[in-house]
Amino acid sequence: MGRPKNSQYSETVKKQYRELMERCQVHMEQMDKELPPAREDFQELLKERGVSRRSFIKWTSAMTAALMLPPIFRPMVAKAAENFSRVPVVWLQFAECTGCSEAFLRSSYPNVDDILLDTISLEYHETLMAAAGDQAEANLAKVLTDFPGKFICIIEGAIPEGLDGKYLRIGSKGKTSIEICKEVASKAGAVIGMGSCAAFGNVPAARPNPTDAKGVYGATGIKTLNIAGCPPNAVNITGTVLHYIMFGALPSTDSLGRPLWAYGKRIHDYCERRPHYDAGEYVEEWGDSGAKKGWCLYKVGCKGPYTYANCPKVRFNDATSWPVMAGHGCIGCTEPAFWDTMAPLEKPVEDKTIGGEHTVDQIGAVLTGVAVVGVAAHAGLTAIRHRGDDNE
Repeated sequence: MGRPKNSQYSETVKKQYRELMERCQVHMEQMDKELPPAREDFQELLKERGVSRRSFIKWTSAMTAALMLPPIFRPMVAKAAENFSRVPVVWLQFAECTGCSEAFLRSSYPNVDDILLDTISLEYHETLMAAAGDQAEANLAKVLTDFPGKFICIIEGAIPEGLDGKYLRIGSKGKTSIEICKEVASKAGAVIGMGSCAAFGNVPAARPNPTDAKGVYGATGIKTLNIAGCPPNAVNITGTVLHYIMFGALPSTDSLGRPLWAYGKRIHDYCERRPHYDAGEYVEEWGDSGAKKGWCLYKVGCKGPYTYANCPKVRFNDATSWPVMAGHGCIGCTEPAFWDTMAPLEKPVEDKTIGGEHTVDQIGAVLTGVAVVGVAAHAGLTAIRHRGDDNE
């Protein structure tokens, strides 16, 4: 008798992961040779901040699982964390409120994610850098010259297209956000849109949108990985950069350019109030008995059934809480045009084109099914692309 089909499938998956591991090892060895030296000893920094080896191992296991990788990748995740500070980062800010930068900066106790973000090699960030004017421009130009194809470009905020981009000019030379974005992103190894304004335009692009603001891709056509949210969780940018360090490629994404590992499931699927939804126990109005009992917030406007994000798992404020846990429904801030279509409504969404229980369940099942295949395929395509570069 032949081996069962599920056994054959298991062997195929194991083979794919072994090949992926080999590519990961080769890439990280190459990065060791090419990247600038680490500014700080990561292991020493963990000790200084009071993070034990046990805690770091637990974090490594959790991050490996979050990235949808099997346990054999835990040593590679640990090594990527040690190399985190070696990857140059250029952070551009356009039409935004700086809330994404604030979320990136804020922490009250030292966990591994916070330490990684503290050590990130920010070569340019308009809000945080001491330089200004011509000196700031010179810093940016130096990065583009010193690290072509090696740095990560993170973009915060929407890009106004109105008046040929003249609604937003930056720097001593008065360049438009469109000009700066195209110049910097074209020389980056990867481009990440930080927050829903960079991803989809959202608040700056909300009606009536007098500046004709759009997301990075919509305004420039530049392929961007979107860390959606208003603001997004800093854990999602940490995991995305770790993936880039490990594989030389950004994670597999959904149709909106969001990494599947962080946005592959709905808020609804992880929500601690989901049992009340299934039982038909809803808050009918704010302050009623259902609200006091922690029942489902769907009828008072929670957009969890239409929204893809990992907020219930990673939470905010040092993982202590998130909006639904605190008593307010999800406003759908990781979705396109959420400010116009979902945030103002304290009732279920009636427009069936936005979402719906049947539709989103189907989408969720498809996304979950392609996740592992997507990771392997993305890494494989990256390896082929790199081989093509070497042959030029």
